[in-house]
Amino acid sequence: MNEKEQNKQGLQLELPQDVAQGEYANFAIITHSSSDFVVDFARVLPGVPKAQVKSRVLLAPEHAKRLLAALQENIMRYEKEYGPIRIPSQEPRTIAPFDLTKGEA
Repeated sequence: MNEKEQNKQGLQLELPQDVAQGEYANFAIITHSSSDFVVDFARVLPGVPKAQVKSRVLLAPEHAKRLLAALQENIMRYEKEYGPIRIPSQEPRTIAPFDLTKGEA
């Protein structure tokens, strides 16, 4: 069965109850090799010196690129409905929601 036939039939996903509530993460670290992308999702809390990785996702390069496109599309839809997502000025490549060096809320 090719990809178009699968899309017509629809893909069924099972969402186990223990996974359905998700994990909160406000920090992500992305690394890669020639064959994989690794995305570690962590929770960083003010005043806590160590961030705890809550989930690790491994992706083939093709799937990482598809994820990027899907995120871009969904962010565009979100901003069209709710307005622009504003990100406070931060150092380039920093994605934590607060200054990690100060240790304050």
